[in-house]
Amino acid sequence: MARRIVSGRRLEGELAAVRVYRGRPSPDHQPAAARASDRQADRWARDPRVAVVRRQLRYPKAWPAEPAQEKGIDVALAVDLVRLACEGGTCRDTDLVPALETVRDLGLHVEVASWKGTSRLRFPGSQLPWCHYLDADDYVACRDYTDYTTA
Repeated sequence: MARRIVSGRRLEGELAAVRVYRGRPSPDHQPAAARASDRQADRWARDPRVAVVRRQLRYPKAWPAEPAQEKGIDVALAVDLVRLACEGGTCRDTDLVPALETVRDLGLHVEVASWKGTSRLRFPGSQLPWCHYLDADDYVACRDYTDYTTA
């Protein structure tokens, strides 16, 4: 997906790094899901440009009737957005407008990506930052059909 975004930029660019943020199932609560998640993260990290940032899922007392939740991912992403922007990197999430504004206020360039037909991140009263719209063809071209539940 990152390669597709870079190739669609108006400005020339080079893919230097990809950061993936996601929750990690607990081996105590979901051992098979934890193993699959670990296999997938290990596979992604084989590419030296990829860093996988995972945080343990939070399991409510009513689990499994109530689903586990990602906790701290948005904060990790926002902190990294500002840090990486200062270093020339990128990241994406819908709760990042304050972090995007901080990057802009630091005088650094920022772009976002969004699925076509959905709302996009933008600064109030403007059409910025530049948005790369992704569609079903982009998704299919990048879909990973690997079954990570098998050893």
